[in-house]
Amino acid sequence: MRHFLKAVTLVLACMMSNAMAADAGGRASADEAVAMVKKAVAYLKANGKDKAFAEFNNPGGQFVDRNLYIFVYDMNGTCVAIGNNPRMIGKVLIDLRDPDGVFQVRRFIEVANTSGHGWVDYKWPNPVSKVMEAKSSYVEKADEFVIGAGIYK
Repeated sequence: MRHFLKAVTLVLACMMSNAMAADAGGRASADEAVAMVKKAVAYLKANGKDKAFAEFNNPGGQFVDRNLYIFVYDMNGTCVAIGNNPRMIGKVLIDLRDPDGVFQVRRFIEVANTSGHGWVDYKWPNPVSKVMEAKSSYVEKADEFVIGAGIYK
């Protein structure tokens, strides 16, 4: 009986370990978000906005990875590209607030205009889990746009 309980305990421990590893593997890191934004800025500069936005909007393209995707706003708060929700494209989202009242798009623009790049914390629905989660997005100014990607904490 002891051997059976030890075996069950070992199996459960392995299952929990595998589940935690799978969750960790499904979430992007801060370094991956920064790297994706820098890659997107370079892509925009090399290819122009039409080709870049089309690629950023492609859910199967190179700018969508797990729960990490590129979003782009103009300086008026209009969403011009987003890799996970095409219904947002063309909408003025300057007054968009999270459940805690954070105006995230305003903060993206503010950070881009004051320091050129940085992090913004807010809450956003995770496209994988569909749950509202704490998120931190790295944003960078590129010409007249703010390009960003966020990680779920």
